[in-house]
Amino acid sequence: MTAPTIVFDLDGTLADTAPDLVTTLNTLLLRENLPMQKIETARPFVGAGAMRLLERGFAAAGAPLEATRAPALLADFLKLYEAHIADETRLFPGAERSLDLFRDAGFRLAVCTNKTERLAQILLERLGVADRFRAICGRETFTHMKPDGRALLSTIERAEGDPARAVMVGDSKTDVAAARSAGAPVVAVDFGYSDPPVATFAPDRLISHFDQLWDAAIGLLR
Repeated sequence: MTAPTIVFDLDGTLADTAPDLVTTLNTLLLRENLPMQKIETARPFVGAGAMRLLERGFAAAGAPLEATRAPALLADFLKLYEAHIADETRLFPGAERSLDLFRDAGFRLAVCTNKTERLAQILLERLGVADRFRAICGRETFTHMKPDGRALLSTIERAEGDPARAVMVGDSKTDVAAARSAGAPVVAVDFGYSDPPVATFAPDRLISHFDQLWDAAIGLLR
């Protein structure tokens, strides 16, 4: 029997990436003579990809992003962000211990994120956990991305897992929708970036710390 697969979202699930993402956003806003955003205000902007972060950040600063300028601003954002991708970003408490617990028990681990695969790989390497995963898949890895369930199914396939024995772990409506579309159970963390709270989207399990993930996942796999 194929070992179970646990597929993790990255931003807001495994790692608190908001500080570096918002700092990068503020660098661009400052360059454009626009008001910078407080981390508390901009935190919910994170998690849907860099372009969505820029759109929401510029709108909040009173200057909706112009379509003609968006590609150049996105390129600048990604370059700046990569240079500071792990200045303040940290794994959430208990995340590394939880990854090791599942890996040592024989589980297949994977990441399915709407971050680019390249940046996801770089970040996980900088955080010292890239080697835990059989697959790290991003927004351009496949022709589809979350909330399309095919992104999750393709990630499970790349990890050589069985979709019938897989669990998604995320923090947002996007993650819950991807799991539902793929026919997989989903555990949501309540410390991520979802606005409204992720409980609104009725995940199969809701946890507040990674120490709770083992029991939640095992319960869903039974």
